[in-house]
Amino acid sequence: MPTQKPIRYQDAGVNIDEADRAVSYIKVAAKRTFSKSVLADIGSFGAMYRLSGYRRPVLISSADGVGTKIKIAFMTGRHNTVGQDLVNHCVNDIAVQGALPLFFLDYFAVGKLEAEVAGQIAAGLGKACEENGCALIGGETAEMPGLYQPGEYDLAGFIVGCVEQNKLLTGKAVKEGDALLALPSTGLHTNGYSLARKLLFDVGGYTPKTFLPELDSTIADELLKVHRSYLKPIQKLMKSGMLSAAAHITGGGITDNTPRVLPKGLAAEVKLGSWPVLPVFELLRRLGNVPDDDYRRTFNLGVGMILVIPQKKITKAERLLKQMKEPHYLIGKIVKQSRGKGRVIYK
Repeated sequence: MPTQKPIRYQDAGVNIDEADRAVSYIKVAAKRTFSKSVLADIGSFGAMYRLSGYRRPVLISSADGVGTKIKIAFMTGRHNTVGQDLVNHCVNDIAVQGALPLFFLDYFAVGKLEAEVAGQIAAGLGKACEENGCALIGGETAEMPGLYQPGEYDLAGFIVGCVEQNKLLTGKAVKEGDALLALPSTGLHTNGYSLARKLLFDVGGYTPKTFLPELDSTIADELLKVHRSYLKPIQKLMKSGMLSAAAHITGGGITDNTPRVLPKGLAAEVKLGSWPVLPVFELLRRLGNVPDDDYRRTFNLGVGMILVIPQKKITKAERLLKQMKEPHYLIGKIVKQSRGKGRVIYK
C-alpha cells in the first residue's frame, strides 16, 4: 500500500543540498585553473574548450583511476593527495607521446556524499592541474547509496592534450645504442597497492600510524606520497631535440612498460643496481619474499619515467636535466633483438 508519509530523495540516501556544497568547493578549485580557452563555467551540461595555436594538431587523451591507493585515503581520512595522483598520472600518460595537457575532467562516485571530503579531493585536482598548466573544466559527482561502503568512494579522470603531428613521440625514432635515462619516482605512485597493503597490514601487522625508521616516515606518509608529474623534463628535452621516446612506469613496472615504446627488433637492456631502489620496495620484498619477476612487474622500484635518448645526445641531455635540478640515472641502452616483441633484458 502507498505510504501516507511523503518520501523525499534524501530519504533514499541522496542529499542534493550536500551535492550543491560539494560543487561549490569544486568551482573554487577549478576556476584557478581556467585559461581564456575555457568557454563555460562549472555546472554547464558540457565543458567547452577552444583549441588554438596549432597547425596540424593531434589530440591525445587518456582515462585512469587511482586504484586501491584510495583505500589508504579511507584508512587515514586524508583525501587531499589522491586528486593530485590522478591528474599527474593522466598527464604523464599523454606526455610520453609528446602532448601538452589542455583540460581534465574527473568522476567522483560515493555512497553518501560528504562535501568536505569532496572539497579535499577537488583541492588536489586543482593543485595538480595548476602545476601542469591544465584546465579542470568539469566532471561528475555521483551519489549512489548502497553501491559503496560507508566512507568509501571511487575516483577516476579523463584528460585531453595536444601536440603538433610532426612532434609526436611514437617510438619510431628509437635506434640501437640509444641510452636509457631513469627519472626517480616518489614512491609507489599509484601502482602495486593491493600487494603493498597485504604485505604491510596483513603480513607485517603495521598500521597507517606505524613509524618505520628505515622509511623515516609513518606507513601512511609513505603510501600517500604524491605520484609526480614528469611533464616539464619531457617537454624540455623534446624542445631541445634530445628525446626519442619515453615510457611511464606504472602497472607492469619497467618490465612491461618500457617495451611499449620500442620498435620491432629492439629491446631494452637494463643494468640492475644502476639506480637507487627506494627503501619501501626493499621492505615490501622482504616482507613477502616476493619473487624477482613479480617484484619488477608490480612495483616501479624507484623509477617513474624512462627516457630514450639518442646516444650522441646523452651528455647534453644529462646536462640539461642537471640544470633543471632533475635527478636522473643512466640505467641501460637499446640493443638489437633477433626475434619476438620488444622486451627488457636485465643485466
